[in-house]
Amino acid sequence: MNSTAAGWLQFLLLFAALAACYVPLGNYIARIFTAKDHLRVERGIYKLCGIDPEADMRWSVYVRSILAFSLVSVLFLYLIQRTQHWLFLSVGMANVPPDTAWNTAASFTTNTNWQNYAGEATMGYLTQMAGLAVQNFVSAAVGLAVAIAMIRGFIRSRTDRLGNFWVDLTRGTIRLLLPLAVIGTLILVAGGAIENFASYHTVATLAGGHQTIPGGPVASQEVIKEMGNNGGGFFNANSAHPFENPNPFTNLFEIFLILLIPFALPRAFGKLVRDNKQGYALVAVMVCIWAAAVGGISLFQALHGGAAPQLAHGAMEGVEVRFGTPGCSVFAASTTVTSTGAVNCFHDSLTPFGGGIALFDIALGEITPGGIGAGMYGILILAIVTVFVAGLMVGRTPEYIGKKIRPAEMKYAALYFLTLPVIILTMAGISIGTKIGQSAIFNPGPHGLTEIMYAFTSMANNNGSAFAGLGTAATWYQITGGITMLLGRFAPEIFALGLAGSLARQAPVPASAGTLDTRTPLFVAMVVGVILILVGLTYFPALALGVFAEGLK
Repeated sequence: MNSTAAGWLQFLLLFAALAACYVPLGNYIARIFTAKDHLRVERGIYKLCGIDPEADMRWSVYVRSILAFSLVSVLFLYLIQRTQHWLFLSVGMANVPPDTAWNTAASFTTNTNWQNYAGEATMGYLTQMAGLAVQNFVSAAVGLAVAIAMIRGFIRSRTDRLGNFWVDLTRGTIRLLLPLAVIGTLILVAGGAIENFASYHTVATLAGGHQTIPGGPVASQEVIKEMGNNGGGFFNANSAHPFENPNPFTNLFEIFLILLIPFALPRAFGKLVRDNKQGYALVAVMVCIWAAAVGGISLFQALHGGAAPQLAHGAMEGVEVRFGTPGCSVFAASTTVTSTGAVNCFHDSLTPFGGGIALFDIALGEITPGGIGAGMYGILILAIVTVFVAGLMVGRTPEYIGKKIRPAEMKYAALYFLTLPVIILTMAGISIGTKIGQSAIFNPGPHGLTEIMYAFTSMANNNGSAFAGLGTAATWYQITGGITMLLGRFAPEIFALGLAGSLARQAPVPASAGTLDTRTPLFVAMVVGVILILVGLTYFPALALGVFAEGLK
């Protein structure tokens, strides 16, 4: 079987598995956030933390709760890294340096999992489990909570209340992420991933040298790393490491985990707004762009010119031979259209246009299907922008899911989409234009520009994957990277919740003959067009000077 056929076979298997899970998982997620009763363990958590689970929050209170929780998360994660040498299960690791601890704390709290360190040489087992893995769960649950609050903006009327953040956070973690993580861990362990507390040990190699073999509770963290759209690897090689990703079966399963919940959320949206066709329209947009990303990266990786790629049936530099270019291409597309950032091949080694597509995927805002929750509220705001544009074309006030899209809503939507380009382009421009930023550029020219753009686009969009030729372990990138990740995560969430609060205060508007039907193929095409135009106009100059200049030379 040639590499192109193998890649599309993997895509079709993933499509079939995700389609089979779409309805039952989406319905289950909808039930989680509409159930009246609290589980016993949930009631215990509320009592222990002094939470009133029946309280209904204004959007501003919801925002403050997210920010307070995230601040505590950053401080706790920073503390555990700075003291890990004196904690048990440290496996001899030294305390993490301050700048790396800051960057990592911001990274995992924001669901980015950008890593400026080698996990097996920096983090002890307790830090990995009690620090990083805990954030893998709760940061994903925060994004999911924001998406549910956004949906409540459509289904509620004449109120300024969007639900209870603490209840949404708890239910998302206990009822969704933890059960799926247990099942996924068992499957990965059966597939060969390791799960132990073994100390590092040194063995003699056949060549007469010595090699240190690490252990660790890997499978349990690999599952939530992928399923929670986090991406931070237990080992430096990430999902190319055989202890994390042993064989082609586990590779396909991990891609499935990456896409599972984001692709199911449109079904939950359809159930909650009581119109399943609305969910089908949004998931169609997601599938179209995901398929285009898979096809584009697969094409450029398989057809790259030169004798060596032709003999290897694809560009194999930086590609794990167990998976080949098909496994690399599908994984790279899936991890960049979500906010996962895990890698089973190194994106810096992708062909210029293959890497350019990965960068473009992230620049989309990772909404197709995007990260857990973040993709859902992002594409809802894009749908609002689309109906607003359509309303301008026919000269009437636009409506979406029974709510009018007025100037107030469009201001929140505009702020949502302007925030990330401002952060990315400003940080990249400062890094390129100053000596302190230039000092860490190891590949000058168009590729160096692409590496910087990729880094700040990845951090601001909470992806976490990287082009490896940029010295982001330098203090400049550690500090500015942490700031970029925090702004890129929380500023859009604030604007999304502000928009949800504005929608919730409205009375529902009955559909009329002039209302745009947002359940049709025409609307799907319009949303895809708006996505591509917005991103294309924003980032085309940077792409032209980097990716296009390198690929066409």
